[in-house]
Amino acid sequence: RTCDQLRCTACDFRVSLFNDYVWDQSCDYLFFRNNMPELSKLRAKMIKKKGARAYACQCSWRSIEELTDLQTQPRLRWVCGKH
Repeated sequence: RTCDQLRCTACDFRVSLFNDYVWDQSCDYLFFRNNMPELSKLRAKMIKKKGARAYACQCSWRSIEELTDLQTQPRLRWVCGKH
């Protein structure tokens, strides 16, 4: 099950998620820092991929293609924002 209310404890931004997209490999910290949460600007580095999901806050991003446990990603500081 996926939480749709993730929040980053590092940058204090809500984590955005985009179904059927992955992030381009050229994405970097400054891209997200300057463009979050404006979808129109983020689309420049989004690649359509059925079944995948792109996640991002202002300081971290991930493209997920299979079930992934966030606890195995120690650099991510994403937590459930409560439902």
